[in-house]
Amino acid sequence: MKSIRLREGKERSLQRHHPWVFEGSIARGKADAGETVRVEDAAGGFLAWGAFSPSSMIRVRAWSFDEAERIDLAFFERRIAAAAALRARLPIASSGMRLVHGEADGLPGLIVDRYGDTLCAQFLSAGAERWKATMADLLLPATGCARLYERSDASVRALEGLPEATGWLRGEGGTELTITEHDWQLTLDVAHGHKTGFYLDQRDNRALLGRWVKHYGLQDVLNCYCYTGGFTVAALAGGAARVTSVDSSGPALERVAAHVALNGFDAARSSTHDADVNSFLRLALQEDRRFDAIVLDPPKFAPTAAHAERAARAYKDINRLALRLLAPGGLLLTFSCSGGISADLFHKIVAGAAIDAGVDGAILQRLEGACDHPTTLRFPEGEYLKGLAILKAG
Repeated sequence: MKSIRLREGKERSLQRHHPWVFEGSIARGKADAGETVRVEDAAGGFLAWGAFSPSSMIRVRAWSFDEAERIDLAFFERRIAAAAALRARLPIASSGMRLVHGEADGLPGLIVDRYGDTLCAQFLSAGAERWKATMADLLLPATGCARLYERSDASVRALEGLPEATGWLRGEGGTELTITEHDWQLTLDVAHGHKTGFYLDQRDNRALLGRWVKHYGLQDVLNCYCYTGGFTVAALAGGAARVTSVDSSGPALERVAAHVALNGFDAARSSTHDADVNSFLRLALQEDRRFDAIVLDPPKFAPTAAHAERAARAYKDINRLALRLLAPGGLLLTFSCSGGISADLFHKIVAGAAIDAGVDGAILQRLEGACDHPTTLRFPEGEYLKGLAILKAG
């Protein structure tokens, strides 16, 4: 077994069972991509078993902190079974769920979403790639699913020195699927949709929007960066008279219209706009339009903390415009899925946007990803999705 020796004083994060070892923390040692290594402190004491990644700034991702544990088929079988058992205990109101959530489930670099009897997986690290075949063999019997599609086409694969890889790993067939979520039906394509096909992490927040639309009697809703219209369907289900959905993807907007029809809503209550959101918001201000509720769910502006300053300006700008467009007493649901933007920083950005817009509001609730996307106590970086629900002062 190859060993990785850390520099003096760099062992503390592993002693707290944080799973990442950065390149600058390593004194000596190397291995092949994805190879299991023994991580040691400066004196040679055991810290963890991990997967080595010669191309990544995160040079080692820890599999286990138990020296007696072996990283083999039985190890992955236990971890996958534990992930499935956790989801079985959670209140998930959908036939779609996040089954494996990377580091939070002790499987760094592995993302697995379940859509009915179909799994869609992303193998995003050198370690996950090395054990791909083993994990693919284990996932179907552990879940009772029939098929497994791979969507390892995220940009982070390049940081690991890995090429993109997509296609059926186990089973075959059509990639268009329909899931239930709350009382709705939603469709997706595991081959061509964003990430694994759908944003399951917003499930609970979509339900919240529907309830708040109904409770406050909100009639005119604007859904920005709408993708395939999950928040649009939620707003219509809550009783909104009009929902305007904006995205720069024509195919996504076609699916919005299909979802409106699939769930039995009058097409006249929904309109779509193929446009840049920032430009749309500015034009709406020029036209003196007002909305009772606005959803801002933009793509990742800051993948790392190094991009935070530029991303902060972008988040501030769209929130400033949205707050100005909200009618008095209106509801804003605003989100960041950027790992480089903390919840505290996001709050400060939105507060700054409110000051610039000359408005105030009450925070109804801090928002996060659904419960099947857990953030663990030892890995706070897993809290990538954060949001605020704000009632604008009347």
